[in-house]
Amino acid sequence: MSGHAFRQFIVKMHGRCNLACTYCYLYEGPDRTWRTRPATAAPDVLDRTAARIAEHARAHALRDLSLVLHGGEPLLAGAETLTRFTRLVRDRVPDGCTVHAVVQTNATLLTAGRLAVLADGGVRISVSLDGGSAAHNARRVDHAGRPSWPAAARGALLAAEHAPSAYAGILTVVDAALDPVETYESLLALRPPALNFLLPHGNWSAPPPHWAGARHGEWLCAVFDRWWDAGRRETRVRLFEECLALLLGMPSATESLGLAPFDAVVVETDGSIEQTDSLKSAYDGAAHTGLDVFHDAFDDALRHPAVAARQAGTASLARQCRACPLLAVCGGGHYAHRYRAGHGFRNPSVYCADLQRLIRHIAARLAAHTPVAASAAPAAPAVPDPHAVFAAPEEGAR
Repeated sequence: MSGHAFRQFIVKMHGRCNLACTYCYLYEGPDRTWRTRPATAAPDVLDRTAARIAEHARAHALRDLSLVLHGGEPLLAGAETLTRFTRLVRDRVPDGCTVHAVVQTNATLLTAGRLAVLADGGVRISVSLDGGSAAHNARRVDHAGRPSWPAAARGALLAAEHAPSAYAGILTVVDAALDPVETYESLLALRPPALNFLLPHGNWSAPPPHWAGARHGEWLCAVFDRWWDAGRRETRVRLFEECLALLLGMPSATESLGLAPFDAVVVETDGSIEQTDSLKSAYDGAAHTGLDVFHDAFDDALRHPAVAARQAGTASLARQCRACPLLAVCGGGHYAHRYRAGHGFRNPSVYCADLQRLIRHIAARLAAHTPVAASAAPAAPAVPDPHAVFAAPEEGAR
């Protein structure tokens, strides 16, 4: 047995989406593998996936695991299907292993009835939105070009009002063209118990939008100040809490920061075992492993060279990252954001300057808040020109 155990199982319940967001990296990006896969996960795929998850939990004596019901838009598979599969996994894992289930949805298909089914089935609801207003979500349209915001806002508020214990929160991708504080405050109107801000997927060969002068880092700093100055009482913000924990020497549980071992795996609608979808923003087939739940165990995925490379810790990082005093907090940034054609993933993050800006800012605020934190926070180097880090690129896997 090799590698760190998987603890997050992302299962594609439905391979299509009822929206056609113009910026979607999955359906509009370089990867085209979704086109040849079935729209829905068949019962035998779900049955075998549940068995494989239980097998992995037993082999690694897992006390808990995360089950992420994903898509596409997973609610296209039906709320009853989602809860039935969740129950199947819970019934099969060993005694003493807790399954934390969540559905990642665009909220447009949420109704009071579906919320009740999910809540009764012990499935929490995580909503993906670009912001808390129609203007923020103008690029989230259906296949006829109609806006998704009215249905999405209605769904999110239904979760807040009728299923608060099952409402996990909102995930938002940073749009550096929008006002950061206004975006944050608009999301608060949807009463999320937690927020998570993600950097838009991009890399050195396909830079993200508005990528210049650490604009994304500045955007996040502005939101952090608004959240921090309010006493962190309005909602939890995962990215900020993870950064604070790492600055204080505590472990992190996010792919975007820190050096914790990578622990997520994807099962596609046809049963294929893949790496996370974010890699599909790099090139066609980047998440492919050649494995599937009918013929292979998740331990076989742990031994896959690409997965092993992601679990190699600092050994997999670029020389610049290994020498950086922010390494323990930054962790090299999100793996997908390190890609550069011809040099693989052994590069600093395309958001290197942004991450340094954010970490330095949070460290300064934390140090001013408590003298103890001042000695714990690492010194940070000057933010470099983001293009200069490739003056002497490392050898990559491809």
